[in-house]
Order: sequence, then structure tokens, then C-alpha cells
Amino acid sequence: MRKLLYALAATTLLLTSWAQAAPELRSDHPERYTVVKGDTLWDISGRFLSNPWYWPEIWHVNPQVANPHLIYPGDRLALVYIDGKPRITKVASNNGVVKLSPKVRSERIDTPIPAIPLDAISSFLTDTRIVSPEELSGAPYVLEGAEGRLVTGAGDRVYARGEKPADKVGVFRRSTEFVDPDTGEFLGLEARSIARGDVAAENGDVLTVDLTRSSEEVRVGDRLLVSEDRRLTTSFVPSSPARQVEGKMISVDGGVTQIGQYNVVAINRGSREGLEAGNVMAILKSGNLVRDPVTNETVELPSERAGLLMVFQVYEKMSYGLILHATRALSVGDKVTNP
Repeated sequence: MRKLLYALAATTLLLTSWAQAAPELRSDHPERYTVVKGDTLWDISGRFLSNPWYWPEIWHVNPQVANPHLIYPGDRLALVYIDGKPRITKVASNNGVVKLSPKVRSERIDTPIPAIPLDAISSFLTDTRIVSPEELSGAPYVLEGAEGRLVTGAGDRVYARGEKPADKVGVFRRSTEFVDPDTGEFLGLEARSIARGDVAAENGDVLTVDLTRSSEEVRVGDRLLVSEDRRLTTSFVPSSPARQVEGKMISVDGGVTQIGQYNVVAINRGSREGLEAGNVMAILKSGNLVRDPVTNETVELPSERAGLLMVFQVYEKMSYGLILHATRALSVGDKVTNP
């Protein structure tokens, strides 16, 4: 009974603190900041806030800015107070807040800074996806390359057998089968992107495919799926999940054992739990198991906060996230929850 009361008290405290969480300024925050090339939205948020995922809540939208999250190198940001609350806004060259006035509206031709380092997740945003085993096994498969070659790449021609998915196809290879570590539920199959190509001809169920791009050598047995043109986006805006979510990291890209900043991980929670792209999750390192010297019981020490990740690709039962910050080495099995 005592353990149950402690658990209920801890849960109440967690939910209360989560509900009352709010943007908190860093003690050493700047009053002004000029954006430089290489900055990300996350970097800038961290200069002003102790909890950077609350960036959207303190951003003061200037009326002439169509998208307040499109921030460019050279832009000057200022911390101001409106109705007693801190707000961050763009400022004009004369150090005043930019105001709406009659003038020609123009678009910038340079590139806005991203919310996170997009190059760290580009392969996942462009093609790699979660599918069902039936979807992949029913897709056309590579027979061989031109002139009987078993391994091919960009600029080569391959032959595949099956029903044409589309004029533009992606070449995929069966990868990890994800299973929930707690319930055993099948979460999805990762189809890893290998190449892209155009279907040049059909001869019955035999397809002629010209490979236009490849990241690895295409092999016999690789599968063809519809090519999804997911353009890299700067629309990732760090945010806290709309409701309480708890899960685990179940895989890390590259098969490494020690997980650190800018590694891509998979977690066993997805859209059905309310996750959305941009949601920030705290990572909790499981406490050690120790033996009580008095009762001889095995006791698990409390989990400790060890990092942050941001979800960037969401599926029904699972998601991919990017490690934004880590204070110690992380590993598969570490817990994730609301920040």
C-alpha cells in the first residue's frame, strides 16, 4: 500500500508539473541577438530559454511577417516585454521593433535557417519509410542489371518484375522489423531507401528502370515502391506534445551502441498516441538496479534526465526522432516522455 501511495503521489506531481510548465528565460539570456549562418531555430531558442521547445509561445508575430519561423542570417532578434510577458521579435536596423507600413512587399532569396540540422535527417525525410511486410513483399523486385550485372547504381539500367507502381519509383531494401519491447506488438517494417529511378518501359510484368540516383549499390531482390517526393522542410517548430506520452527508444540508425547528439532514433510511440512532427521529448536514463542491504530486495534507482530528442517523422505506431541534446551516453531502451 505504501508503494502504491508513493507511486500515486509521484504521478500527481509529474502531471501537475507538466500542466504548469511554461517558458522559462535563461539567467544569462541576451537582450539582442543577430542570426548567423549555421544557426538553427533550436540553437537560438536555447540562447533565450531554459526550455527551448516553448519558442512558439514567446514569439511575437510582426504583422508583415507571413511566417514568423522563417528567420534568416542577418536578422536581428530582441527580447521585449508586452503586457508584462517576455516576447522575442525581429527588430529593424534602427533598433526599433519593425512596424507595418505601406511599401512594396518583397521576398528574400537567401535560405531561412532550419529548426534543426536537416542534413542529419535528410535520408529519412526523402525516402526511408515504415511499411507493412505485405506491402513490401507484394512490390516489384529487381531481377538483374543490364548486361547481366548483379550490382548496379546511378546511371545504370535494371530490370524488375511486378506491377508498375508509378512512372517514378524508389528502390528499397528490407531493414529492421520494429516490435514494442513491452507489449510485443509489431510496430512496422523499415524499408531503407537505396536508389531512385524512372520506369522506361514495360514488357508484360517485366519493368525496365533507369536509375537516376543511388546511395548504395542496387542488388537483386531489392523492391520498387512509389517514389515520395518529400522535400526537406524548415517547418519543424519545437513544441511539447499535446498530451502526456511515455515510451522508449527502440532503435538507433547505424547500429551504434552509444547514442549521442544528432543520432537518429526510433521510438515506440506515434500518431495514435498524439505525437506530431516537431514534438520534443525528454530522455530518461534508467536507474541502476541495487540490492537493499537491509531487506535484501532488488531496488531500481530513479530514472535521471539525460537528453532531449525532437520527433521529425511520425507513423501510426512509431516515430523517428533526432537527438538534440545529451548529457551522457544514451542507449536503446532508455525512456522518453514529455519534456
